[in-house]
Amino acid sequence: SLFLICVIYFVFVVFMISKFVKNQRRLLKLYYADKETGGRNWYYFLEKASKKKNPSQTVMNIKISSTDRTVGTILGSEIQEKFGNSLEEDTFIVNCKGGGGQSFGAFIPKGLTLRLEGDSNDALGKGLSGGKITVFPPKEFTGKPEENIIVGNVALFGATSGEAFINGIAGERFCVRNSGATVVSEGCGDHGLEYMTGGIAVILGSTGKNLCAGMSGGIAYILDENHDLYKRLNKDLVEMYELSDETTVIRNGKIASESPDEATLHKLIEKHVKETGSAKGKEILSEWEKYKKLFKKIIPNDYLKIMTEITVQENHGLSHDEAVLSAFKICTA
Repeated sequence: SLFLICVIYFVFVVFMISKFVKNQRRLLKLYYADKETGGRNWYYFLEKASKKKNPSQTVMNIKISSTDRTVGTILGSEIQEKFGNSLEEDTFIVNCKGGGGQSFGAFIPKGLTLRLEGDSNDALGKGLSGGKITVFPPKEFTGKPEENIIVGNVALFGATSGEAFINGIAGERFCVRNSGATVVSEGCGDHGLEYMTGGIAVILGSTGKNLCAGMSGGIAYILDENHDLYKRLNKDLVEMYELSDETTVIRNGKIASESPDEATLHKLIEKHVKETGSAKGKEILSEWEKYKKLFKKIIPNDYLKIMTEITVQENHGLSHDEAVLSAFKICTA
């Protein structure tokens, strides 16, 4: 009937209007939230990106200062809402220049890359959720990055996935509660890798005291040039091994003849150099046979025990979930 047609048409119009208003409100929110970092650039960047069903690499350049907090976070939330975890690495790249404010790149998702030429305040990459952050000194900087702090305290706090490459020293409590991100820096302050439960951390320089306190998961590779890392390591939950120690890797239920740690570390340093231009990384790669003997692998005792048992159970024919449950029962019996 005519009445039913009118009702359907009315509902359709209301739906389209509400959808339009919602979209405009989101874009307006994005504009005002980041207006100090060139909000209009954010606006058009996202507007352009949102029209792509299968986005290709999109790049923008902005200047920032230390008053610009959580740069990229709202942009990341919009990208996550539209694309989820479907994007490839470096689909959206934001090149930033200047001083990053607090929580630079917090919670950014997969597909979004923030490249910062400058330095950053505390909480860089907090809650990193699949995105990538690179930090490197400006071209006019004449010092040695591996001897200078470039990001503040609690960088990568609570990161769950993604990558970060830092050409310089991170402040205190670096990578605290990291549960899945892969991070490379050239040093860190006190209490680094505290309460870490997963992921990989590579440190190409000195560390502060109380390293790895409460670390219950994940793996760390630390350059120990002065052979004094043991003095700063909190050994309550972790053990320190040579990079070549094959007893920390299990394959097919047997001790492997070769550890993959060397290959993993080499690959991460190569990527660190590619992303940041690290002079220290280049030096390590050019003299790899010398430097690989100076790295220490740090892994939590119980983590190694249960991961080893999971591998054994999988080789007995169990699915991964079944192997995890079986390993847990065996290791906690």
